[in-house]
Amino acid sequence: MEFTTRRCFIRESTRLIVGGSATLTLGALLAACGRSTGDAALPDDVQIVQRFPQNLVVGRLRIPVSLASNGGLLTTEGGATPAELSARIVRIDGGRNDVVIEDLVAPRHDAGISTPYWPFRVTITEPGFYRLVLDGGPTDGAAFQVFARGEISVPGIGDSLSPIDTPTVDDARGVSPLCTRQPDACPMHEVTLRDALTIGKPIALLVGTPAHCSTGTCAPALEALIAARAQVGDAVTFIHAEVYADVDATKVAPTVGALAMDYEPALFITDENGVVVERLDAVFDAVEVQSLIS
Repeated sequence: MEFTTRRCFIRESTRLIVGGSATLTLGALLAACGRSTGDAALPDDVQIVQRFPQNLVVGRLRIPVSLASNGGLLTTEGGATPAELSARIVRIDGGRNDVVIEDLVAPRHDAGISTPYWPFRVTITEPGFYRLVLDGGPTDGAAFQVFARGEISVPGIGDSLSPIDTPTVDDARGVSPLCTRQPDACPMHEVTLRDALTIGKPIALLVGTPAHCSTGTCAPALEALIAARAQVGDAVTFIHAEVYADVDATKVAPTVGALAMDYEPALFITDENGVVVERLDAVFDAVEVQSLIS
């Protein structure tokens, strides 16, 4: 897929402003530059929907976004969506408007979920305020903050998971139901995180509630993790922890508080020493899960 070059887009945008041609839309800008968005053009009124929590810390970052148009999210049933998106990162604090990273590309992910998303991966080394701007998309982009290490309590890449007594079949620790997967509970409540950290194997810890998920991605994420578990066997210790302690979702489970989470779902993947090497937040599909675990 190709997107209009930034130089051409700026040139045509300037012509629009100076010439006063109020009818020149995004689609016309793309046509004027002699480039297209490939298998699916972005709608004229496209909006960026942030699919990540505001807890990014300097280092390797994953920034998934979805697209919206006509007041609603673009879905897999709503027609073709771009196979990939390209973007740039702009630093916006301190009166700045500097492009600090260019030529980012994110593939579309939609395996087992109805709303496609595009996860941009980037390394940012300085705390501050930034904006993700899609090529051919709205100029205001999606603003986000990057914090310094130590300012965010949720364990991130490079942090060690703390020993937590996650609920198990033998001891649900007040969490009921232990697993809200239907029709059967998942097979990942056999060992606590505390014990898993002593085994010396990589760990995949999923925190999410299929029955009450606020993002609609917890159930597909859990199914993806079960499938990955079937592929790698006991080479990795798999653990699932629910977000709520009661069937009515009125009380937050202890695991959520111990990890300082205020969102769901999250998948923490560690090395054999319990150090987080990957963390997937909010939205992820079977392709991402399997690619990281395998």
